[in-house]
Amino acid sequence: MMMQHHKKSNAVIRLSDHFNYRRIIRFTLPSIIMLVFTSIYGVIDGFFVSNFVGKTPFAALNFIMPFLMVLGALGFMFGTGGSALIAKTMGEGKKAEANQMFSLFIYITAACGFVIAVCGILFIRPIAAALGAEGHLLEQSVLYGRICLLALPALMLQYEFQSFFSTAEKPNMGLAITVLAGITNILLDALFVAVLHMGLAGAAAATVCGQLVGGIAPVFYFARKNNSLLQLTKTSFDGMALWKACTNGSSELMTNISMSLVSMLYNVQLMKYAGENGIAAYGVLMYVNFVFLAVFIGYSVGAAPVISYHYGAGNHAELSSLLRKSLCITLIFSIGMLLLAQTLAKPLSIIFVGYDTQLLSLTLRGFHIFSFSFLFAGAAIFGSAFFTALNNGFISALISFLRTLVFQVAAILIFPLIWNIDGIWISVAAAELMAAVITVLLLLGMRRKYRY
Repeated sequence: MMMQHHKKSNAVIRLSDHFNYRRIIRFTLPSIIMLVFTSIYGVIDGFFVSNFVGKTPFAALNFIMPFLMVLGALGFMFGTGGSALIAKTMGEGKKAEANQMFSLFIYITAACGFVIAVCGILFIRPIAAALGAEGHLLEQSVLYGRICLLALPALMLQYEFQSFFSTAEKPNMGLAITVLAGITNILLDALFVAVLHMGLAGAAAATVCGQLVGGIAPVFYFARKNNSLLQLTKTSFDGMALWKACTNGSSELMTNISMSLVSMLYNVQLMKYAGENGIAAYGVLMYVNFVFLAVFIGYSVGAAPVISYHYGAGNHAELSSLLRKSLCITLIFSIGMLLLAQTLAKPLSIIFVGYDTQLLSLTLRGFHIFSFSFLFAGAAIFGSAFFTALNNGFISALISFLRTLVFQVAAILIFPLIWNIDGIWISVAAAELMAAVITVLLLLGMRRKYRY
């Protein structure tokens, strides 16, 4: 009987299993690839716009993107906060209740997405102007933003399902849908921008089509009978569950909003110290940052339901083992990414901005300094996700708030006064280092409470 169970668990990994290094990597890998892929197709937009449409539309895309990310971040909040609550509920053995919560979160997200999209379309011009865009940059930013906002409900659902697929023990299904959405976006980018010369509007239309695939396809999967742990059912309004999901996922919401606000602040500072070239160079670094940080976020999203499940079931030894292994994996990823970033700095910069020598040298210089941030970023990203998984939204939000807002804003305002443009690149690494130190202290301080 034991043999049979062992064989079966090799094929399908259950949340209730014991996780060694191999199993945790196997379980989290689809989430990692999924988030990396999601990041890459944002990068593809940039590649086509930069090379086929020009420098100002490329700056416009990077200028308005943080604003669009703020609006989409609500899906992350319901996804991460909701999946921690659902996995804990399943760990306690309440399957029907878990399904009702899951359904409620999906319906609420779709409704919120619609309302936010309408408001965004109405107010995008005054907001872009207030952020400092004018003339051609303003017109291009508004054009790209308005088209992308048409698919905002789908984008929010896509973010949310990225967390829920792991909780449903179907990480591979989530990966398949994300890859399909990415391929849709990439092929249509090539068609609309490179072949049909539809410019920035073409890039936005390709993004919308990709997001519709990523957000709507999972609805069809979960709406019918399936062999995952979750299914869309009739549900009733549960204010308490919504409040718990929101407070629990507030750190992820905080992270996304803060990163976007900080990006806007970077754009303001770069405009001051380096003009439009600075924004284009920062755009390239942000793309690499998106893709590399997606590895840490993907690992954290994949591991979180396992942590929540064992916390809900009271398996303290397994919780301790998961934390120890996760920190080792994060450290290995961090070292690998620093080395990779230093190696790829030149080829990647050439791919995006090789057509302008001044812009290329500015991007390269920034790249070499900026890449040290990858050494420290993983600790705080995982630490925050770990506390979300333990249903401690406050500590999780505190780590995110310090990492993405307080330390970054302080550094970006102070360092350029000392080191000029280099100070802008140094500030990211400095903020990540401070956040890593705080995370380690909090993990040590909370050990007794959670017995990990």
